[in-house]
Amino acid sequence: MPRRILLATPRGYCAGVDRAVKTVEYALQTYGAPIYVRKQIVHNVYVVQRLETLGAVFVDTTEEVPPGATLIFSAHGIAPAVREEAATFRLRTIDATCPLVTKVHKEAARFAAEGYDILLIGHEGHEEVVGTMGEAPQHIHLVDGTDVAASIQVHDPNKVAWLAQTTLSVDETLATVTKLRERFPMLTDPPSDDICYATQNRQTAVKEIAARAQLVIVVGSANSSNSVRLVEVAREHGTAAAYLVDHANEIDESWLLEVSTIGVTSGASVPEELVQGVLVHLAKYGFEEVEDITPVTEHMIFSLPRELRHDLRNATHAHPATSE
Repeated sequence: MPRRILLATPRGYCAGVDRAVKTVEYALQTYGAPIYVRKQIVHNVYVVQRLETLGAVFVDTTEEVPPGATLIFSAHGIAPAVREEAATFRLRTIDATCPLVTKVHKEAARFAAEGYDILLIGHEGHEEVVGTMGEAPQHIHLVDGTDVAASIQVHDPNKVAWLAQTTLSVDETLATVTKLRERFPMLTDPPSDDICYATQNRQTAVKEIAARAQLVIVVGSANSSNSVRLVEVAREHGTAAAYLVDHANEIDESWLLEVSTIGVTSGASVPEELVQGVLVHLAKYGFEEVEDITPVTEHMIFSLPRELRHDLRNATHAHPATSE
């Protein structure tokens, strides 16, 4: 039976993740180790472990960072109170929050200033949700699924707005918004969709391969919301089975029995070398033909955080390159 792989594009690193990882790498080069990072810089086990070998120290709280040290805020964003804590401890801070998450924070602050109740669609406990809710805790209500949408209470039904965690399933979010609008017909939309371009694009690509594959393998970590969503989307759009793996060695040989077509993709925080490792592994079982599936293309690039760019320029001027 001919065996082949449908490889989704786009996949892997999005612009926000690429920016965050490079922020840690350049900070280590510029300031030297150790560099402290609040929470995981991105939700990927391999990436975090690699940065630890370079000198990054990941902490859960600001109190764990020595006074005067350099602290990087992760791509998922922080509440304003965390920034205030860092200032109290006299820390040099670099904000690696994804610009698309920052956009949601600004929308939350603006809606709150205008007196709106804000319905934040997201998953309880996720770092991005915690950070966004910290912008206006008295105004934001978490809506974790359509069941909550049916029972949420607000002060004024005529002055309600919704926002969303950027890494959710597009379909799941729209279903929740529909439920909310049934209860609150005057519900105000955000200025633009909160689901990030990379999440949408990766879900679009996985829908296409899932319809043509008997098995979909998503490379990503279990705490990566967008990676978990890719597995769910694949299962909802035609494939018989879909699994999440961190590494190729987690692929169970029994998954491949009587399978002729496998779809492969990866979450937005996954480096490409992990995907290539999966392709090499699958080739051992006869899956040597790889067809690239590209329903959408990406061109987004985010610049490094302003405070790091400033120090990088100064370092370059202090040590100009010499020609031989």
